[in-house]
Amino acid sequence: MIAEIGQFWLITTMVLSAVACVTASYGIFRNEDNWAVSIFPLSLLTALFCILSISALGYGFYIDDFSIRYIAEHSNSALPVFFKIAAIWGGHEGSLLFWVLTLTLWVGLITLKRKSIEQSYLVRVLLILNGLIVIFSAFTLFASNPFIIYANTPLEGRDLNPMLQDIGLIFHPPLLYLGYVGFAATFSFALAALMMKKVPSQWVGYARNWTLLAWSLLTAGISLGSWWAYYELGWGGWWFWDPVENASLLPWLTSTALLHTLIASHKRKLLLKASIILALVTFCLSILGTFVVRSGVLTSVHAFAVDPTRGIILLLILFIVMLLSFSLYTVKSRQINSEPIQHFISRDFLFLVLCGLFAIATVTVLLGTFYPMIFQILGLGNISVGAPYFNLLFVPMALIALGMMALSIFVQWNKKAEMATIKNTAIFIGSSVISGMLIYTLQYDCIYVIPLIVWILSIAVIIGTVWEIKRSKGKNISMAIAHIGVAVVMIGAAMNSYHSFETSAKMEPGMSAKLANYNIHYKDTELLVGANYTAEQANLRIYENGKEIANVHPQRRHYQVRVMNMSEPAMHWFWRGDIYVTLGEKLKDGSFALRLQYKAYVRWIWFGSLLMCVGGVFAMVKRKRKTA
Repeated sequence: MIAEIGQFWLITTMVLSAVACVTASYGIFRNEDNWAVSIFPLSLLTALFCILSISALGYGFYIDDFSIRYIAEHSNSALPVFFKIAAIWGGHEGSLLFWVLTLTLWVGLITLKRKSIEQSYLVRVLLILNGLIVIFSAFTLFASNPFIIYANTPLEGRDLNPMLQDIGLIFHPPLLYLGYVGFAATFSFALAALMMKKVPSQWVGYARNWTLLAWSLLTAGISLGSWWAYYELGWGGWWFWDPVENASLLPWLTSTALLHTLIASHKRKLLLKASIILALVTFCLSILGTFVVRSGVLTSVHAFAVDPTRGIILLLILFIVMLLSFSLYTVKSRQINSEPIQHFISRDFLFLVLCGLFAIATVTVLLGTFYPMIFQILGLGNISVGAPYFNLLFVPMALIALGMMALSIFVQWNKKAEMATIKNTAIFIGSSVISGMLIYTLQYDCIYVIPLIVWILSIAVIIGTVWEIKRSKGKNISMAIAHIGVAVVMIGAAMNSYHSFETSAKMEPGMSAKLANYNIHYKDTELLVGANYTAEQANLRIYENGKEIANVHPQRRHYQVRVMNMSEPAMHWFWRGDIYVTLGEKLKDGSFALRLQYKAYVRWIWFGSLLMCVGGVFAMVKRKRKTA
């Protein structure tokens, strides 16, 4: 009965969105406001019924309704309740339903804010968004239905994938989807502007807040996913250039460029065409990311499904969205008149260069991710593109972007640099070089070029942003926080890449191993029984200079239902790095293979990401107060 109720409400969601599209289109065509504004209550009802639909699925998980195939494949009666709820989006079908829910929530939120947006324009925005709801709810119903029932109900479920039985599943996918789908709002604001008789430039003002919110959520989702992979998978890394990781990075790169072009478009009416193109491309890349995760065409530990048929449908949706949106842009592009950039040494030109840099970075990641698949489809054999390719091309661009962030403080909109500014810049560069070199060289005897450059540029960004806050009397604090966050991430990434080290050891109770200045002593082994697993836990003590500083407890778990073994790493962190211990296979003599790692500055990456998100939220709140 639960399956039928949930499916009925999902069908109702699709039908209401379709009705909203029809009535709004009729109102626009006949110039009848009564018909057009009916889309407002219908959009709110759409969100309500989609919430009811996913709530029905959640209730099915809660009561262990294994007659529903999706629940039987992703849950078990022994699974803790909070993982049962998170399992709603832990598989392919449920994640698509959550995608539809997220889309309806964005539509409902925009509808609630309708008083701040011009009515005829907002009707077109909601028309586009409801059209997307129709498409994705139909795809969910007919190709990825989470409410399909078994003819014969199994007595027990298969359990949730052990890799997903973590608190990261509760927060990471929702944040990522909210960010992904949030760019549908930006896409709709841009496309609705093109649908108007005369393309209004005001759309950039409407779109900035929604883009900031989506970008902040996507940044948080990517960062949390990186942290989850770090502490759950046991490899000690934070970014693998995995296809699914790259799929989330692609819209982040273009949306970051979009945030900057929207500022230029809103303040100076510059780069208006670039803003529209980036708005369209960012959402298309979000759909492409959905295709990568759910089609199985690219192998990844993060992928939800291996079903080429669904992948073809998603590619078809992507093709239709791209064809319609860019065709409309081609027709209306002559109406979009941007102000010219008049000086090379100006913030105007810097934003243009930054936009180009992010475009090149996007193409670099796109080619590296999909080239092996294209190579194989053309029958040219198998080829792999890994971290060396991405690092070789991506690192120089990241350094250039960091340098541009530092220098952007000293250039103004549409204004040549004056002599006083040039002098200040020279002093600023000199102090940054000296500070960066001192901070880095005093920490390590072995000096590498890339971390040294990163320290110098990051210190320059931090000094420059603090100076900018003082100069603007706190007006640009949101931008400053975000830019400092980027600098902190860059320091963490560079130091982690060049100053981490590891060793392997065969250990049993009573034995010790060395990791640089640390001595790790194996105290004993403890047997544990969890809700749906058993585990062997190694209790280790960490000593530094003969003094005990920490106890860590890595585990080797066995999940009975899935018949899978998983390592649960343990770590002890300092401000400059982590001691990271992974318990490997148990050997024939009863000892364990342990991997001992020191991960330098790794937590700076997530602290910097947090600062970026805070900066985005501050900017959004600040803009909201201005428009209130």
